[in-house]
Amino acid sequence: MKVSVIGADISKNDVSCSQSLVDNIENDLYRITDLGASHVGLTNVTGDDVAISAVYEDDLIEKINLEIVNILRDNAEDLGDLNGISDTKEGAGEGISYAEANFRDEYYPDAIILAFDTYGGEPFVKDVANSSLKAASGMEGLTDFSTPLKDSTKHIPGVGYVSSETDDPVIVTTVEDLNSVGVIASAMIGAALGNKNTYLVKRHTACNVLPGSVIFSATAFMNGNIMDLSIPFENKTRILK
Repeated sequence: MKVSVIGADISKNDVSCSQSLVDNIENDLYRITDLGASHVGLTNVTGDDVAISAVYEDDLIEKINLEIVNILRDNAEDLGDLNGISDTKEGAGEGISYAEANFRDEYYPDAIILAFDTYGGEPFVKDVANSSLKAASGMEGLTDFSTPLKDSTKHIPGVGYVSSETDDPVIVTTVEDLNSVGVIASAMIGAALGNKNTYLVKRHTACNVLPGSVIFSATAFMNGNIMDLSIPFENKTRILK
């Protein structure tokens, strides 16, 4: 089995996502389940970006990815990142963000998803995302992690191509041991926060930071259930007096 995460800026402004946009997307997620996905959710809402995640059998990858994009297109307040998708490498522009990872057989499909938002396309966001992936790699209980971000055109199965200018990345790791979720997620979050001008936010938080900064949300997608990891992480890191 696999998990796909597709993120896009389809909001009518550059700071936040309206509640109506969130509601409309969530009301259409059944379309992905109807195609055979075992789990689907609007896992991350970060600044003016949304991210839909789906768990499915490997042979459905193209159908699932395409339907996620169709739902984003049907509910977009502004086509934004969707305009960057192209059938060819040469035509690819700044577009949607994509990540995928594999699950190990006979384990629950548990994943950790980080979604990033920049106000002005701050280029160091790629280093932030990649540092989170590097922190997770090799950890006990980890099954797989999405491909590190590169300065090259990216192919999204079933959808098309987007350019390296895409600046609001999503990343995902899959976990086979329930007790490892907190350890791996904390490593990923901590690595991201170690970068300059990078802030963890709760799901559906507006991008109220000074330009030159990056925000990110962290979600555990646990057997189809969505858990906002910013809340337990905040409590876990509270200094006791």
